Amino acid sequence: MRGVRGGRWRRVASQAGRSVAVWAVSTLTMLVLAGILPDFRLRSADGDSATDIAVTAAFGAGAFGVLSALVWPLLVRLLLLVPALVLGLLVFFLNGALLLLALSLNPAERGAAAPETAVVVAAVMSAVASATGAALAVRDDDAYRRRLYRLADRRRRSGPAGPSTPGTLFLQLDGVGHDVLEAAVKKGLMPTVAQWLDGTHRLTPWRTDWSSQTGASQLGILHGSNEDVPAFRWYEKDSREVMVCNRPTSAAELQRRAVERTGDGGLLSADGASRGNLFSGGADEQALVLSIATRRRSRETRSRAGYFAYFSDPANAVRTALSFFAEVGREIGQSTRARLGRARPHVKRGGLYPFIRAFATVVERDVVVAAVMGDMLAGRTAVYADLVAYDEVAHHSGPHSRDTEKVLERLDRALASIEQVAEHAPRPYRIVVLSDHGQSPGETFRTRYGLSLGDLVRAGCGLPVPRKAQRTHSGAEARAAVRAALRIPVEEGGEQHRPSRRSEPLVLASGNLGLVSFPDVPHRMSKEEIDARHPALLTTLANHPGIGFLLVRSEEHGGVVLGPFGTEIPLDELDADPGPLAAFGPGAADAVRRTHGFAHTADIMVNSWYDPAEGEVLAFEEQIGSHGGLGGAQGRPFLMSPVVLSAPVAEAEELVGAEHIHRVLRRWLRESDGPQVPLTTRQDEDRRAA
Repeated sequence: MRGVRGGRWRRVASQAGRSVAVWAVSTLTMLVLAGILPDFRLRSADGDSATDIAVTAAFGAGAFGVLSALVWPLLVRLLLLVPALVLGLLVFFLNGALLLLALSLNPAERGAAAPETAVVVAAVMSAVASATGAALAVRDDDAYRRRLYRLADRRRRSGPAGPSTPGTLFLQLDGVGHDVLEAAVKKGLMPTVAQWLDGTHRLTPWRTDWSSQTGASQLGILHGSNEDVPAFRWYEKDSREVMVCNRPTSAAELQRRAVERTGDGGLLSADGASRGNLFSGGADEQALVLSIATRRRSRETRSRAGYFAYFSDPANAVRTALSFFAEVGREIGQSTRARLGRARPHVKRGGLYPFIRAFATVVERDVVVAAVMGDMLAGRTAVYADLVAYDEVAHHSGPHSRDTEKVLERLDRALASIEQVAEHAPRPYRIVVLSDHGQSPGETFRTRYGLSLGDLVRAGCGLPVPRKAQRTHSGAEARAAVRAALRIPVEEGGEQHRPSRRSEPLVLASGNLGLVSFPDVPHRMSKEEIDARHPALLTTLANHPGIGFLLVRSEEHGGVVLGPFGTEIPLDELDADPGPLAAFGPGAADAVRRTHGFAHTADIMVNSWYDPAEGEVLAFEEQIGSHGGLGGAQGRPFLMSPVVLSAPVAEAEELVGAEHIHRVLRRWLRESDGPQVPLTTRQDEDRRAA
């Protein structure tokens, strides 16, 4: 008992010593800033002695520290309706207000600062105090653990020692393809991943569905079904709505459908946590989850709760805000260098994009990593977290650029931090790292041909298109095809054929996958119906050099794949004659057949051209690193798992589809429950899935 009391007093004394040291350094910082900044003073107008100035600085630093600890969390909690990006920008102003309040509490009323100066002083003092506290605690395991608890969401559960069975942490590196990860390891960009692969982990590639994007993949991984998700965005004729996977209402509806289809809450239903994802996976603990963003806010379901838990510590807020603006500057510098160097391919990176990139690569990363740390220290059974930094940067800089290499280095450091925290968790953890898709490089369809897919479709329908698109070779060919199909020999004085507005198509893009729908027709149109309405449309699209193949419904064959020069192959004959699908590799036919069976597949599914030699595709969006369809690295993500878990598949088998990944992760969670839980064999799982 005496030893326990002695240890407790030593911890109290250690904490008190650190607090005094931080106070002293903050006081010194305030004195230095008062000497440098003209609008910040620590003495009265009549002048004070050095002692009075030092006392004023000490009082101000102490008051600022106490207010930061007590008042800051309350201020952040009052801002629950403020978007997280705006909150990050408010950090400096709130901190400055606290400093002004701290100076006003001095009975001698000596200190004063201009509001804009107070913002600078508060930011510097918070950063210095955070760095000092971290440096003093670096050799103190107890202090280190306490600091990690504060970084987490402050909702850890106290209780007895954690369970002896291991927990499982699933970390999704959004958009990082299998080949990109291997190359980064070989270059030395990801030493933590390299160390794991040298001893504790195995690396397995897997193949996505036709819709190679986060919405379809993550829904399948977390909820076991991505049925009827044909793309990132698509039009549903029965509800007359455009579904978009990263729209909160759409994400909530997709999750509801998946749960209804499987009859199961999701991968994380048993004591799980979902962080930074599109879907909840059935987790009780949810933060930064898009599918719950439309619900009525409560302590349990606030979609942005993780942001506010993180920002409730002013040191976190200032550090992340400074990193945010540094990232904005980095993006502006990198885009300027690419523009001046006339890098190709290239897309515009101005407007709000630098701020969007900084949010994804700094704010989202910091908050999600902190939340994962808190989940491990709370001993949760299963955690699934998505880190989106690489995917965001690769869209605009390219998947193999110097910009993305820097992002991979920072992601590796985040993995190292999480591994370090796992050593202090109340239970052992198995860390699984995976990706939801890769990215394929290539210039955009518009850049190469001077018109968008929507322009080409309108031209093929005989509808007006922008004058600039009319003058392109593709636009001219489309108009000629329409005139030939309608037996119009000469085009004089503008468009000769103007269909009624009811027949105008809706064209949506998901990376290099395009979807064409005719909203006025309540059912999925057949090839025969499309030809009757727009005789030149399918021929124009299929013969275009920037398009790989089309999928349409056929009254005669059920479904057909269309290619150039009149190629038309029924779906049930693709195995014997893949036609235009041959370039897209094994599994393409199965992926197309599966999508054909979806209830909300578009009237015309358009997959862009693909160059197998270079691995390039043509995005229908303004992205030089894209994903969403078939072709190249976008369909080849990875699964990196501890060797103590069973192999994902047998040697001769292949991981195909997000639903297959779900079954594998389910099996691993059951293995972690201990030997008392009977394990379902892989053959049983596959038989049940079939």
